[in-house]
Amino acid sequence: MSDYRDLRISVIGAGMGGLACALAFAKKGFKHVDVYETASNLGFVGAGIQLAPNMVRVLDRWGCWESIAAEATNIRSSSIREGATNRELVHVEMPDIAEKYGYPHCTGHRASLAGGLYEGCKKEPAITFHFSSSLAGVTSFGPDKTVFTVQPRNAEAYEVETDILLGADGIKSAVRTAMLRVLNVEADVEDTGQAAYRIMLSRSQMEHDPELLALLDADCALRWIGAKRHIVAYPISNKTIYNISTCQPDVNFAAAPGATYTTRGSKPAMLKVYADFGPTVQKMLNMVPEGEVCEWKLRSHSPLPTWILGAAALVGDACHPTLPHLSQGAAMAIEDAAVLAEVVSSAPGGGDDREALFKALKVYELLRKDRTTLLVDLAAESARTLHLGEGKAKEERDRQFLNAKKRGTPIPDKWASPEVQHMIYSYDCVQEARDKFDELYATLADGANGHANSGSNGHANGYANGNATEVAA
Repeated sequence: MSDYRDLRISVIGAGMGGLACALAFAKKGFKHVDVYETASNLGFVGAGIQLAPNMVRVLDRWGCWESIAAEATNIRSSSIREGATNRELVHVEMPDIAEKYGYPHCTGHRASLAGGLYEGCKKEPAITFHFSSSLAGVTSFGPDKTVFTVQPRNAEAYEVETDILLGADGIKSAVRTAMLRVLNVEADVEDTGQAAYRIMLSRSQMEHDPELLALLDADCALRWIGAKRHIVAYPISNKTIYNISTCQPDVNFAAAPGATYTTRGSKPAMLKVYADFGPTVQKMLNMVPEGEVCEWKLRSHSPLPTWILGAAALVGDACHPTLPHLSQGAAMAIEDAAVLAEVVSSAPGGGDDREALFKALKVYELLRKDRTTLLVDLAAESARTLHLGEGKAKEERDRQFLNAKKRGTPIPDKWASPEVQHMIYSYDCVQEARDKFDELYATLADGANGHANSGSNGHANGYANGNATEVAA
């Protein structure tokens, strides 16, 4: 029997999911991990990101949490406010998150998280990065080796033969496109009707205003809510930056090309969208320099019947992108990576048995699909609740916010609700994979995930009633 650590692992994409996949497999002892990235370098950009305990649990296992934590803010409370009046609907104290779940809930810069993962990868001799290299196509998903074509930016295309192909290439996933073509399944990218501004204000911009400086120096995540719109804000980067993320109806992309996901925004248009929000919000939005307003289109794709084909698997936004309202998009991708490395290393046969590898990947799907679907649905539900306009539904929501001032009671904002936090934060994806692998593997008949698999896994996937959506904040 061969050693599973000799299997060749090929990762398409070096975003959060791709970096996590590479690091997860290297930490499990795999010796040949190749990452193919279209960009010429990682050049980390983006704004703030929330670092929940379930994500931190995985990062700590990989040894890369300490450096990320050094720049993070430990969030100890959440304030949900009415956008127009700044009236606080509920204030949720969260002083004991680390005590309850073993790790704090923090906020940080996306560049810090991605950089921490990348630095972890660079310490692993098993990982090789191929920049300026895009996936041109997949020649074969099996049943033998998986074969795909790489197109370097300034060189001839070449073929790669691999044992495991992981599509961590996001909402526009080329791996997903190739997989669904073989399966004769359509799951096109779709609009959600929503867009987001991402804003970062510096301490130097805010320090002359006592009210704004108090926001920056607090260990609090704020949410201002209004009809069809909301704003989330929190400190990052050792409280030198105040991160602001918005969500509003998508009206500025109407004339943009279908493939466009970001556009240079108009400051007057942004101010108009939030014109009825209170003075605190107005002060912050007016601080954004003209010409530095960027708006993101929130995209989705149709529900996927399967994430697996032969020895290829989809990861993160390629298979279950989500609205940002639970702050779990990156966490789910990182958990995907950890579970994939766990199940592949557990496959019987030490890597020689191709059918065993196929079935191990199917176990990954069984472990992850219901879980991620639940979080995707909760995020969408939270958005609908937060964006209510005037009427009885809003009155009932605000009554629930008022009742939630009693600690421990459910909160309409799912992110801040104690029972939802417990469900998410207490979850240990690696432990679940270890506990359930044998049981789930035994349920799969030979050929359950063959190279022409229709995608049916006999396990409720929960996608029947809604689409997945791209992460935006």
